[in-house]
Amino acid sequence: MSARVAAITMVLVASMAISGDCLAQATPPDSQPGSTLAVTGHTGTTPLVEMNGRSYVDLEALTRLIEGSLAYKQNEVTLTLPAAPEGAPATEAQEGFSKPFVKAGIELMTEIREWRVAIVDSVQHNYPISADWVSTQRRVADKNLMLATTAASTEDDHSAVPLLTAEFNNMQKLSDRILGMRRRATYIDRRALENDPLDQQILTCAQSMAAMVADNAFKDDAHCREAQN
Repeated sequence: MSARVAAITMVLVASMAISGDCLAQATPPDSQPGSTLAVTGHTGTTPLVEMNGRSYVDLEALTRLIEGSLAYKQNEVTLTLPAAPEGAPATEAQEGFSKPFVKAGIELMTEIREWRVAIVDSVQHNYPISADWVSTQRRVADKNLMLATTAASTEDDHSAVPLLTAEFNNMQKLSDRILGMRRRATYIDRRALENDPLDQQILTCAQSMAAMVADNAFKDDAHCREAQN
């Protein structure tokens, strides 16, 4: 038994997978004599032994440090990590929308709303709209869409990303159509967008997204899908 214990006592730290609050923080291979190992969430340290450029720790000392237990069975050693303290809150997946995603989503929808209002006003009041302004608005909205996509962390966040993307794409289509007509000097009736299906879809989707944020829950809405024409 003593020979077997001696053979397993020196354990390579890098080969041990310790999860949760038991992540080991070891000094690098070129550490000086007297280096120690500390484990996050536990008090105390245990000495490190440097051999051939690798860091080793006494298995039994590590077990005592983390208040775990060892079990020996033939040529196998099982290290059992300590149970979570009583009363510790269980980790659960966050429900609803995350705050970073909501913040980025609101900024995106604000840019799209301003973009749409400018397009609608240009039609209703029959005045030209600067292509440069529209280009800038599109870039800002596109940036906010990327930020929202990156910020997505919960299931509801990820489910809402395609809806935000569709809203952005639909606004781009409406904008391109109106600007294209302006460039071709095509007459645009001031009431052209009053019952325009794409414009109504953009507006309805925006209202739907606002309701989702208020309820903090994702709800699929056909109005928030990319128009096919």
